[in-house]
Formats: sequence, C-alpha cells, structure tokens
Amino acid sequence: MNRHHITYIATFIAMLALCACGSDKNLKKGEKYLAIGEYYDAAAQFKQAYRKTSPKDKEKRGKIALRMAHCYERTNAAQKATAAYANAVRYRQASTEDRLAYARQLLKTGAYKQAEAEFALVLDSMPDNLLAKNGLVSARNAQAWKKEGSRYRVKRMDVFNSRRADYSPVLAGDQCERLYFSSTRNEALGDELSGITGTKPSDIFCSEKDDKGRWTKPEAVTGGLNTGFDEGACCLSPDQRVMYLTQCESDPSYPRYAQIMTSNRSDATWGKPELLTVTRDTLSSYAHPAVSPDGMWLYFTSDMPGGQGGLDIWRARITPAGLGGVENLGPTINTPGNEMFPTFRPNGDLYFSSDGHPGMGGLDIFIASPDPKGHYTLSHPGYPLNSMADDFGMTFEGVHNRGYFSSNRNDARGLDHIYSFENPEVIQNVRGWVYEKDGYELPAAVVYIVGSDGTNKKVNVRGDGSFDYVVRPGVDYIMLATCKGFLNHKEELSIVRTDESVEHVLQFPLASISAPVLIDNIFYDFDRATIRPESAEALDALVVLLNDNPNITIELSAHCDYKGSEVYNKGLSQRRAAAVVDYLVAKGIAADRLTPMGYGKERPKAVKARLTETYPWLKEGTVLDEEFIKSLDEDKQEICNQLNRRTEFTVLRTTYGLFDENGNLKVTPSPQKPDNGNEENGDDDEFFVF
Repeated sequence: MNRHHITYIATFIAMLALCACGSDKNLKKGEKYLAIGEYYDAAAQFKQAYRKTSPKDKEKRGKIALRMAHCYERTNAAQKATAAYANAVRYRQASTEDRLAYARQLLKTGAYKQAEAEFALVLDSMPDNLLAKNGLVSARNAQAWKKEGSRYRVKRMDVFNSRRADYSPVLAGDQCERLYFSSTRNEALGDELSGITGTKPSDIFCSEKDDKGRWTKPEAVTGGLNTGFDEGACCLSPDQRVMYLTQCESDPSYPRYAQIMTSNRSDATWGKPELLTVTRDTLSSYAHPAVSPDGMWLYFTSDMPGGQGGLDIWRARITPAGLGGVENLGPTINTPGNEMFPTFRPNGDLYFSSDGHPGMGGLDIFIASPDPKGHYTLSHPGYPLNSMADDFGMTFEGVHNRGYFSSNRNDARGLDHIYSFENPEVIQNVRGWVYEKDGYELPAAVVYIVGSDGTNKKVNVRGDGSFDYVVRPGVDYIMLATCKGFLNHKEELSIVRTDESVEHVLQFPLASISAPVLIDNIFYDFDRATIRPESAEALDALVVLLNDNPNITIELSAHCDYKGSEVYNKGLSQRRAAAVVDYLVAKGIAADRLTPMGYGKERPKAVKARLTETYPWLKEGTVLDEEFIKSLDEDKQEICNQLNRRTEFTVLRTTYGLFDENGNLKVTPSPQKPDNGNEENGDDDEFFVF
C-alpha cells in the first residue's frame, strides 16, 4: 500500500466522520423543529441528515426517512411522503402503524393497487383496525367510483387563486356577493416564511362581485382582522355580524395549538380578533369553526381527549354568556382518522371532510343528513367533487346545491386552490322580501312558515329584508311576516311537483302601526265619491290585511288637493272615505272597526324617503302644501297635486276583540312548538297555527 492509498483512505475516513457529525447536527435541528410543529423546516433538516448518512447505515437512514415521511405527511406533500415511507420500509424501520400511514399516503397519490397491498398487510397484524379496513375498501373501489362519476360539475376558479395556497371559501352578503377565503399569497401580512408550511402565514382575503356580477381581484381584509400569524378557516354567524376564524400563533420555543377567534363587524370593517374559549384544555387544538343555520351551535374540529381518535368534529351551544358544554358528534361522523372542516347547507345538512371513512384518498367530502331526532345518515357525493387529493371547505350559494370548495388536486406542491361546484337538482324555493309599505326593507322582520306536512318554522330575514326557504311538492304553505311596529302580512302558497327548479317570489309589504299608510290605486269618478271598478284589487288587499290582523281598528282617510273651496273638498273627501268603508263592510269587515274621515286639503302629504327615488327633486320630510306646490314648475305642480289626492288608513287600536264585556282578556290559542326538532331560532321562540 503506497502513501497515496494511505492518504486516500485517511481522507475517506475523515469525510465519513464529518458527514456523521453534520448529519447529527441536522438531526438535532430537525427534532427541535418537529417538537414545536414546524414540519416544513424539520423535513428540510431531516432531508439533509439523510443525504449525509451512509447507505450502509441502514438503521439510521431508515429512522431518518421515517421522520421525513411524518413531516411530509403533515405538510400535504404526499409524493414526498410516500417516497420517504418507502425508504423506511426498505431499511426495515417501519412499524405496522407506519405501514398503515404509508398506505394512506399511497391513496392520496392514486397508487391504489400498491395501497391495497399495504392495507392487506396491515390487516394481517391488526385485523380490527378501522382505518385499515376502510382504507382497503377505498383502494379496491376508488377507480370504480371515479368511473361512475356523479352529477357534480367542478371548475377551477383562477380569479380567486394565486401561486400559493388558497382555501376554505365562505360566501357572504345578502345575495352571496362576497367571498372570504384564506390565502398564503405574497400580499399576506408578515415577512417571514412559516416553519410549518414553508409559505407566508395565511390571511383572510375577500373578493366581491361588481355591477356586472363578475368577481373582482381578492384583497386582504382590513380593520385588524389579519395579523402576522396564521388566520385560517372562517365562518359567519347567521346575521353576518360575527366572524369565527382559526388562528395559529407562532412561538419559537413551544408547540403551536390552533385556536378559534371571533371578530365583530362594524359597518363594513372587521375588528381585531378575540380569543373564544371553547374549553379550559390548553393543550388541544380548536379549529375550523362552523355555525349551525339556526345560530344555536358552534361546530369545530379538535384533537381533545374523549373523541374517536385523530381530529374529530365537536359542537358547543352558543349562549349569550359564551359557549356551553361540548359534545362529540360520535362514531357515525368521527373515525380514528381525521374529520375536519364542517360546514352547513341551509337545509341543515352537515358537510365535512374525512380521511377515515371509505373514500377516494386524502380528505373526502361527506354529507351528514339529520333526521327529525337529530340522527345522521352519511353519504359520499362521489367524483368529481371528491378526488384522490384533499377536498374540503364547502360554501353554498343560498339554498342551491352550488358554490365553492377547496382542493389540492393536480398540484405537485400540495397547495390548495378554490374550485366552483354545482350539482343540478330540482329545487323549489321561496324567495321573499319583507319591507315597509311605501318604504324600505325591514331587516328586523321574521317570517313564520307553516306547512300542511307539519312544518312550523321561524325564519329571520337578511339585511336586505329577504329570505330563502326550500319548499316541498304537494305541501300547502302559509307564510306570515311580522315585525315590531307593523301589521302582519300573510301569503299562501301551494307547491305542485315540477320537472325543473322553480323559484317562487313573494312580497311582504308591512303596514306601519304608527303612521298613515297609503292605499295605492284607489280611483273615484271625477268630482264624485263613486269608487271605480279598477279599485277593487287594492281594496280587496285591504280586506285581506284586516282579516290577517283581526285585532286592529283603522281610520279610513281621504284627502284632496288645495284646489276648490275648503268646505267642498272636505265634504267630497268625507263621502269618498265613507264609500271605502261601505265597500269593506260589504266584504265582511265589521263596521265598528272602521272610521271614515275626510280631511279635504287639511293634511297635505309629507314626503317619505322612498318617494324621493321616483321624484329626485323632492326632499324627504317636505310637506306638499299649497305654498310649496306653487313654487314649482307647472308639470311638477300637477304631480304634487296627484300625490295629495290620496286615500290612507291609520291604525287606531290593536286590541279589538281581545276583551270580553267585563274587560277580561279572552282566551287565545297557545303557541305551538315545532315537532321536527329543528326550529330556527332557539328554545324561546313561538310558533303558530293559522
């Protein structure tokens, strides 16, 4: 052996020593990152350590590969995870539990045959393992499910997406004109990349529809909602005044636990998030909030003790004092795997994602439909809503089976993006608007819905006074709109079966109790009190209103313009008011509920805000008296005179017929509670029989 050989061997030994020393340094860093949940940084260190470890050191290499696999699994890098697991298996360092994790990652890459073999191997050692059983079902059936397909149509929505992760969309606004979602795009706050994901911490962004119905470029939500930490999946309360969101703070020394925050909306601005205490357990994660359609329950994801294993879906009652006791949704929903991202369709169906139930791989979306007793029936909506990748985070456009969701399908980096979905189905729904007669919407109104099938519900209207409700063929409905300070308005609707979707549009104009209400389209013969035939529709509507509100008495008032003598105008208007009363009495309204009054020109009309939309040259509050009218152009004078020539009614009493001759309150029917166990607005609501 010459000195050149000796030098070479010495150098080789020194290099091995340096590599071993370097790999140990990377291992220590990797373990440190792993301990605090920074999986992306940990994986990078373990990868360096693996490269620096000699292939002859099989045990060490296998253990490092296993660490890499666990980290890649946590960062949704399924391809890298399967490669790392394969190396751990090759070096004989994978336990049966690791082989199960390997099989589950193979599902996410679509390697179904290989996954089937791994699941079968696991079941030889653990024949009762539910995840292995369900995984084997998935591996054997996923390709057939994909081939079978479904009625769902899916499309990637590049208008929302970036080169980073975009996920968990939430539609908002009375007409679903806003979309909130989380994103790690470059515009997110913070300068440092997350050690967990390798991207910037996510912020909540918003896109809005323009006047032509097109989505605008997403912008970060302002007002203190976003921070330098991760702001993830969010949802809104039914009144859209409170946002619940997931936040994960960073700490260089300790593990990070996701927590649920709330943000309150003031006008169009979301405030700084505040911690929502779910339980006193500070070592568990709480994430992915969802509020039930009735606003009574907060559903969320957690790994707290007492579940089925992995991440489970739980719920807690929402009370004015905070959250009530928590409940696990049980084994119908939850598995030893992960159940995440709960959300609701307005009909009460719970949508969530799971990698524990039989599916196509990764997180699949499942539908849990409740029965009247609150028990769930589970269904899988199939391909293409689901894929071999992670599919999650549904949001619905009103009552329809369309909206948006997120998925990391077809992304080699495992990053999530937003997709639209639609499942064409025959739906009949009522879209109603509740508003003040001669005025604007009444967002404080509620609508009671009673159906011949036993339906008995109370529905709050949205900010624009509208509501949507799905109706069933063969059912007769009565819908009663109510609002404090206004008379009730009732509509009846019979639903017949159709072969295509139908939207029934109903208007609920509510008459004020405290202010005069114009009766539109009342016509008299010129200079006489004779009611013309074309007035019947408006007067018949007044008959309905009086029948719907049997405890009111009203004053019928007729008004004239300033032309003519005061005595003549007053006499004419009195005769016209009396003619209206006679019409109503002939239709069955008790005469002692009606008081005719002719005011002539004594009470000129005061302009309401709504009237200024038709006549912009009028100002709210202006009184159309003779002096004001004569200051206008001739054509505008005639318009004002027409506005003054009107018939109105004013509520005088709201207690007619409520008391007997001795002044005692008569017995009235008791409110009826709904029997379907799914009332919309809490335990103290009243539900009525018509």
